[in-house]
Amino acid sequence: MATQTLPSAPAADVVPAKKSKKKLIMIIGIVALLAGAAYYMLVVKPAAAAAGPAAPPKPVAGLVVKLDPIYINLAGGHFLKLGVALQGTAKATKELDGSKALDAAITVFSGKDMAKVADNTTREELKKELTKEVVDLYEDEVMDVYFTEFVMQ
Repeated sequence: MATQTLPSAPAADVVPAKKSKKKLIMIIGIVALLAGAAYYMLVVKPAAAAAGPAAPPKPVAGLVVKLDPIYINLAGGHFLKLGVALQGTAKATKELDGSKALDAAITVFSGKDMAKVADNTTREELKKELTKEVVDLYEDEVMDVYFTEFVMQ
């Protein structure tokens, strides 16, 4: 009996196996890259957007400037004696001129009903309004307003 030998596989059959491994590695790399991009776009970026922009740094407190009390006309012939102090920031290089703050206080409190001004909740709302106005007027020089006197008659 004669044995028949099978012809050996040509060298060309071996080369495609190497090419298919390279293709597989490239495909896995591309899929991993796409998965990473999808994770970033769907998880990381929305979380950062939900957090919102970073809040500006809180100013550093400087000197407190106490202003002379003023009298403000309320409704019904009543008046308010209001003393105010301004909490300056470290950026305030000179003594603060209180005229803008006193003018804002007159605007905020003038003509208000005495019963409403006497109410703690309303008084706090008015103080917040005054503080916002004064901080805006003095830009980076004032960070808060304190009441040093608050007398109504």
